[in-house]
Amino acid sequence: MTLRLNPYLNFHGQARAALEHYHGVLGGKLEIMRYDSIPGMMGADDEGDKVMHGQLETNDGLTLMAADYPASMEAAPDASVGGHSVCVSGDDLGRVQAIWDGLVEGGEVREPLAQAPWGDTFGMLTDRFGVPCMFSCSPPAPAE
Repeated sequence: MTLRLNPYLNFHGQARAALEHYHGVLGGKLEIMRYDSIPGMMGADDEGDKVMHGQLETNDGLTLMAADYPASMEAAPDASVGGHSVCVSGDDLGRVQAIWDGLVEGGEVREPLAQAPWGDTFGMLTDRFGVPCMFSCSPPAPAE
């Protein structure tokens, strides 16, 4: 059995821009389905260009999904509201640093990416779409 847990980010009209940005940073394959691909499924007639479902699959095996809320859900909290973070973790500092560099562009550093007291390289940022992100890179295993 295969089981995965994937972040699913909701936006108010910025899902396409966010997914395209994440695709530029992370690489991989991006698929976007608009509301008008299934008429009458979601949103009003003038919302056909909104993202009903977007999915980014990276060569690293990461999956990130996103969608736009229809206007009828304008009060629903989106991905920029606190209480959660997208976390990028691994053991390849070069790859983690490259993702950090791509996501911090136009965003805000909340905690610089640096060695933490517990030994990992750790940092926090809010990207240009208001999404809080955490980064953690474990040190290389000692040579035997």
